[in-house]
Amino acid sequence: SKPTQSIDLILMSTTLTTQADSGSSDERGVEHQSDCHYSGTVVFLWKMKFQLLSLSLALLLPRFHALSTPAVVSTPKAPISPLADFDFNTNKKLPWMEGGYQTWKWKDHDINYIEMGDPSKPAIVLIHGFGASAYHWRYNIPDLAKDYHVFAFCKLGFGLSSKPVQEYAPEVWRDQAVDFLKEVVKKPATLAGNSLGGFTSLYAAATDEAKSLINGVVLLNGAGRFRDSQPEEVKEVNPFVEKIQTAIQRMVIGASFIFTKQPARISQILKQVYPINADNVDEELVESIRFPSLDPNAAEVFYRVITKNGSGPGVYIDDLLANLECPLLLCWGEYDPWIRPQAADKVQALYPAAQRVSIDAGHCPHDEAPEAVNQAIRNFVNSHST
Repeated sequence: SKPTQSIDLILMSTTLTTQADSGSSDERGVEHQSDCHYSGTVVFLWKMKFQLLSLSLALLLPRFHALSTPAVVSTPKAPISPLADFDFNTNKKLPWMEGGYQTWKWKDHDINYIEMGDPSKPAIVLIHGFGASAYHWRYNIPDLAKDYHVFAFCKLGFGLSSKPVQEYAPEVWRDQAVDFLKEVVKKPATLAGNSLGGFTSLYAAATDEAKSLINGVVLLNGAGRFRDSQPEEVKEVNPFVEKIQTAIQRMVIGASFIFTKQPARISQILKQVYPINADNVDEELVESIRFPSLDPNAAEVFYRVITKNGSGPGVYIDDLLANLECPLLLCWGEYDPWIRPQAADKVQALYPAAQRVSIDAGHCPHDEAPEAVNQAIRNFVNSHST
């Protein structure tokens, strides 16, 4: 370095000067003190050079070490779940989080989902009904997670999942459920669905490509149409009349959406279908339905879902049961004002191998009577899981 080079020059000149002066000291009569002066200067400069060399090494060694050490490539860490600190062994109820829980990318859409429990245990996938979300399983997920690997997702267009403006035929949610099993669960699972979610569960289980992924289905007051003994009458459609009917229908459904999404109205409707234990209709449940309705696309999605599925999905339960090859449990709220117990009777007639458990509850037995439903699901899963 330049400082040490400068000291080298001074040392050389000082040493030569000292030698020259030392050789002629007798002739000039220089005193011995002069020799001591030059010797002290040389020692001082040698010390400075040594210190500068040490300093240079101290500065250069870390750089050399950095160049000789292979660079460590840091891998991005998986996002921490908002439920990371949630203890399902001590908490019976999930917290409502409007920011969502976990996200699965499906066909460029964000799908909100919840995963809880030991991955080595049998898997259960819970599918909500119309207007609800994964949070509707708030009392079931923590309890079932003690013994199973539990999942619940928000269907496309509902809850905290994306709400694209598109057609919402039953096949959309069937495909979503099948892909969720393939991409997220990645092992055979029991599907349990409420209302429209029950139909989705049954539709997925009756699909050939998914049969190896589904080892059981639980219908909790499942929705759907039965094949009528009489063929449907084919009506001639007048395009002009159809446009008027569509406009009126859109206006009526739009007004209904604005009215229905009010917290007081949500609470009123829920209490009608929670006839035994209306106390479970609390602020968190109401908010979990109200908050998603604030999405800019929510009203249009509501209209499209209603017009496409309002009279029941276009696929018949009869046909799905005819293609079903796995165990089936009917976990039925016997006081449902919307889907009567007679619907469960029809399912049993079409699928005699189905088991049935009656629950003292209405349309949403899993949330109104969660303890009874959780026990029924446990018994069913334990009876057929390997």
